[in-house]
Amino acid sequence: MNPNFLQTPIPYLKGVGPNRADTLKAELGIETYRDLLHLFPNRYLDRTQYYKIAQLQPSGADVQVVGKIIHLKTVEQKRGKRLVATFVDETGQMELVWFRGHKWIRENLKINEPYVVFGRISKYGNTFSMPHPEMELLSEHQQGVKIAMQPIYPSTEKLMAKGITNRVVGKMMQQLFIESKGQFPESLSNSILEELRLISKSEALFNIHFPKNQDLLAKAQFRLKFEELFYVQLQLISKKLLRKQKIKGMPFEAVGEKFTGFFENHLPFQLTKAQKRVIKEIRNDLGSNAQMNRLLQGDVGSGKTIVALMCMLLAIDNGFQACLMAPTEILASQHYTGLKELLGNMDVKMALLTGSTKKSERTLLHNQLENGNLNILVGTHAVLEDKVQFKNLGLAIVDEQHRFGVAQRSKLWHKNEIPPHVLVMTATPIPRTLAMSLYGDLDVSVIDELPPGRKAIKTVHRFDSNRLKVFRFIKDEITKGRQIYVVYPLIQESEALDYKDLMDGYESIIRDFPQPEYQISIVHGKMKPADKDYEMERFVKGETQIMVATTVIEVGVNVPNASVMIIESAERFGLSQLHQLRGRVGRGAEQSFCILMTGHKLSEEAKTRLQTMVRTNDGFEIAEVDLKLRGPGDLMGTQQSGMLNLKIADIVKDNQILKTARYHAIQLLKEDPRLEKEENIPIRKAYSRMMQNKTIWNYIS
Repeated sequence: MNPNFLQTPIPYLKGVGPNRADTLKAELGIETYRDLLHLFPNRYLDRTQYYKIAQLQPSGADVQVVGKIIHLKTVEQKRGKRLVATFVDETGQMELVWFRGHKWIRENLKINEPYVVFGRISKYGNTFSMPHPEMELLSEHQQGVKIAMQPIYPSTEKLMAKGITNRVVGKMMQQLFIESKGQFPESLSNSILEELRLISKSEALFNIHFPKNQDLLAKAQFRLKFEELFYVQLQLISKKLLRKQKIKGMPFEAVGEKFTGFFENHLPFQLTKAQKRVIKEIRNDLGSNAQMNRLLQGDVGSGKTIVALMCMLLAIDNGFQACLMAPTEILASQHYTGLKELLGNMDVKMALLTGSTKKSERTLLHNQLENGNLNILVGTHAVLEDKVQFKNLGLAIVDEQHRFGVAQRSKLWHKNEIPPHVLVMTATPIPRTLAMSLYGDLDVSVIDELPPGRKAIKTVHRFDSNRLKVFRFIKDEITKGRQIYVVYPLIQESEALDYKDLMDGYESIIRDFPQPEYQISIVHGKMKPADKDYEMERFVKGETQIMVATTVIEVGVNVPNASVMIIESAERFGLSQLHQLRGRVGRGAEQSFCILMTGHKLSEEAKTRLQTMVRTNDGFEIAEVDLKLRGPGDLMGTQQSGMLNLKIADIVKDNQILKTARYHAIQLLKEDPRLEKEENIPIRKAYSRMMQNKTIWNYIS
């Protein structure tokens, strides 16, 4: 087969032509033979059986029947006309019906010729009918490629309007297989094919488009899913290995007085086993000659900040500067205050840089950074500005990294001759499946236990009809000196309604919790930033007992005395959002509670979300359920949904295949990092072609 055959532009395929080619490109992105070959069916209809008219049942299933048309008539109806054909076989008769396209159908139908008709059966009175059947003359049907199970391809309204029906796409596919003689280059090595008992590439492609039976279809699907995930993993892992060889890091060999001094005199509590393990993993990276690129995952409150600080102190001990970047001003300020508190009177110079930093302060800050007097810079995107130059940046920490684009992060890398070590932190637990695909080129550390003395938050689901009991419970908690959050959903599309819900709720709380006995804060998106900060501040200082808010409090508010989180209309929140909100309480030593309030009408998915929240506090388990409910695209947020633009695999359902693919990619690169062995030539060729055509998506980082 000519190696460039699959690069042929699609208009050259017999039966396509320029007009159809334009529509295929616009609707499905199909430009070459290869693109068409990889348009995989999304379901199949079983065409293995032929029914007699006497055997038909009004089941709504698609069936095929062999017979002849003996009569055609046009019937007037309320709107327009319908064309009706009487279709018979030796056991009885039925009707074929068309509501549009009469002229063309009349001209092309042959009377008294054997046809195979295929479609959905319905029954009116005693007569079976089949609207808009697919029809083929029996003689042609017998000569065509035998399709036992009929593939149904992805389609759009525009394709249908332009006459590119499923049957037309099927014909194009048959033509492609005729021109290629069904021979396609193998893209996996013999050892992988044998070990996993995979069918060949040519067999797999034939059986995905023209499966003879369920068994061959399953084998084809497995082979193609494995291959797709294998190449994604191959790219991620080889990128990681290449980076470790090529990008030399700055080894932090010394463990000096800053690190030890903090550990011995300033550590507010014993480190957990998980924190110790993670610090050890990071120290190994920092001590090697390669650049660190590590993802640190830990649930809300698991103590990532202490780990980040200890890594920054290591950098300072080795004569380098460090920076910590957060997505919002609130979060950056909170990190800054938290770190200052932890450092106490230690001789470490730290500054905060956000959009609101005054010009005079900025100039001073820029000078101190460049002459090396400033050890740690905490900030928002402002850190990325070209004016911000370090003397020697050794460690860059990015918090809640999914909020930063790749381009923004690469700016940090270029702030130094040698790229700094990178630690990426997130409190949004990423399921292992997704981490393997999205961050497969990062090393991953997980803090999977809470600091000692923290009690697990108790979560319950209550209906609106139990509100009086809930209010009684709140009063008891306030009597014990605790504080309460009441959160309302805020969804852009229904902002006016949400605002009304929030104000109604606020008024009913004021009625039940009258002043001066109770003080209440309110925070929402329509307030001026200064008013928001004032209300937040009152709550933080304990001057108000109840904070009524929209989801603005989701990230970064730390009030150890707040022990109850009430989430109103909880069914309108996503799982990860519910979990993040719940993480705002449970920060002190007291027992904390999260109460999910809803009406009685709940969708199945909402019930699953609420049950999951009540059942577990484990962020990873919650993320797995969320992934199953929402799919990978949504979970990573819109800007990254294109990342998993997979043609046939599904990283949730095909989790096991993903693990197998990753294992084989790792083994292969261990044994033959440059893919030079003869048996790996097919892999090398396929891989370099994909890299040239950018068909393996550059994932993240």
